[in-house]
Amino acid sequence: MTGDRPLVEVRDVSLSFRGVRALSHVSFHVDKGELFSIIGPNGAGKTSMLNCISGRYTPSDGAIYFAGREITRLKPNARAALGIGRTFQNLALFNHMTVLDNILVGRHHLIRSNFLTGALYWFGGAEREELKHRRAVEEIIDFLEISHIRKAIAGTLPYGLRKRVELARALALKPDLILLDEPMAGMNLEEKEDMARYVIDINEEWGTTVVMIEHDMGVVVDISHRVMVLDFGRKIAEGEPDAVMAHPNVKKAYLGEDAAADEAPAEADGRSAVAPAMATAVSGSRVAAQ
Repeated sequence: MTGDRPLVEVRDVSLSFRGVRALSHVSFHVDKGELFSIIGPNGAGKTSMLNCISGRYTPSDGAIYFAGREITRLKPNARAALGIGRTFQNLALFNHMTVLDNILVGRHHLIRSNFLTGALYWFGGAEREELKHRRAVEEIIDFLEISHIRKAIAGTLPYGLRKRVELARALALKPDLILLDEPMAGMNLEEKEDMARYVIDINEEWGTTVVMIEHDMGVVVDISHRVMVLDFGRKIAEGEPDAVMAHPNVKKAYLGEDAAADEAPAEADGRSAVAPAMATAVSGSRVAAQ
């Protein structure tokens, strides 16, 4: 998007678990200010890639760079300090804590008060610092429209609202890059529309670079600047959404070889249904998995 140097650069990354290859020689970059989506069938290695970028996993081979600095072996907390935030496919909230306290956890790495200044709360600057962080959190709460649940216990909330709280905590890190792992999974249509709007605003109004995994192909095509497709741990396509959806390897990965061949005549008539078929295939695989 802007600038000569990518914000994120992944070079020839591979990841193995006792001989099982989760990622195989994957390379790509994400420019500053970009909304970049990673898609692929279940088990393609999408979350493994996010885990490598966030520091949860260490690649077996290859290198990862953030803002020109190699972070391949940095610990997750060090990456958070650099400005990398994330959400999880499975919710990772503190269910016994309030929404406000969950979001405040995201500010932890920004707090400069120590044991001494904390003990001298009113005299050592700790009070001023806490008020500053609370103001930042309140701004996020207003942005995500969750003021009405700010004092609610996180574990008692409906799934869609808990997803929003987790996004709020990731934003509280004040990230330059936010990694979203299926932010709309399990949501109804109205909740998906709201979440898609928040993701766009985070990218455009807050200026945050977004890397997103999402199975809803309609959302991916509508809001992404570029898309990368993984299949069995390998990159099979990358580019603008419409071009990627028309790529023969992508059709084969989602629909199978015969179905992809059958779709060619429909394309000639202007009746391509690749994206809806992909969404149906993904939905079916989830039902089967359950």
